[in-house]
Amino acid sequence: MASLRRLPGSRFFIGCFTDHAGKRIQRSTKTTDRRLALKIVAEWENITRSHATSAQFQRVLSAMHTTLHGTPLAAPTLRNYADKWFDHKARTTREVSLRNYKVAVNDFVEAMGLAADKPIQFITTGAITAWQNASADRASNRTALNKLKIVRTLFQSAWREGHLPDGNPASKVEALKKEESTRRPFTLPELKRVLDACGDGPWRGMVLLGLYTGQRLKDLASLTWRAVNMKENEINFITSKTGRAQSIPIASPLRAYLETLDAGDDPDQPLFVSLHPLAVRAGGTSALSQAFHGILCDAGLATAWSKQSTGKGRSAPRTKSAVTFHSLRHSATTLLKNAGASEAVTMDIVGHDSKAVSANYTHVDATSKRAAIAKLPDITS
Repeated sequence: MASLRRLPGSRFFIGCFTDHAGKRIQRSTKTTDRRLALKIVAEWENITRSHATSAQFQRVLSAMHTTLHGTPLAAPTLRNYADKWFDHKARTTREVSLRNYKVAVNDFVEAMGLAADKPIQFITTGAITAWQNASADRASNRTALNKLKIVRTLFQSAWREGHLPDGNPASKVEALKKEESTRRPFTLPELKRVLDACGDGPWRGMVLLGLYTGQRLKDLASLTWRAVNMKENEINFITSKTGRAQSIPIASPLRAYLETLDAGDDPDQPLFVSLHPLAVRAGGTSALSQAFHGILCDAGLATAWSKQSTGKGRSAPRTKSAVTFHSLRHSATTLLKNAGASEAVTMDIVGHDSKAVSANYTHVDATSKRAAIAKLPDITS
């Protein structure tokens, strides 16, 4: 039979009850109200004999508190906790990671619908699994995996703070298998078709930068004139993904293009004024990728994503393209190696971490990089 007791020095009632196996259990009711404590421990005894979960205990406790005091026990909703968690991350996380966190968490909260405004412990592993699968259908397994990692971190924090009596539900989600990459480099004829499709707009410069530096879409769209040293014929910046300091010689075709641009007097002016806002905002990389996909379609190298209903709703998967902006990174690597550049020089220019390039053991001098860049073909001629 359920009963109460108090420990010396504690103001809370301890509930004593018997579980389904006949074991006597003692647990703090976290209340000084005797009437509430008696109801709580009686409910606990009833529930534990039916193998209820800890979350159900939490519901009982909150219901009893509402009955006696008119308000539920304080428990953050998913939406409220996500806001609090993100505010904390804003103080401890690099800006690029913070943007990724915001995109993933906002997507998850919105996907939970009405459940986002209920206590966070009511979010189930099944709901998180369904969200992961929908994310994969809309984009890719890799994108879904990256988002799941962020959501797992959020729930792990909630567990450490005592909001998840049943543990981290996201940790129980079976991760999707990683897809084998179907990306390939561009051929030289394809690169010329892409340049033709770009016309004289900013994407022409982005393609030249992508090919002759091997850098990522986001970093290139974020560049300002401060990064461009025409006197030393170098582009210098810090990569957003790895924080690596890059110093890349400017290839002749790229320099010829840069000389046609108006640098102005402000070194913080973006190279590409129309693209820069997308590069620095949360989710902007997706918009940049979509814009480049349109150029690939104009060049006849990709198929337009249909806006018509397929009967599968938003979860209908997009057709994967064999070439994307990231293919320029592969192209740069391939062309450098074909031109005879060593593994170390190639990896230093492109920015890959490898055994061939280590800040502790290998120094790739500027002369070697300039020699390698000078051997790259001119796709503008």
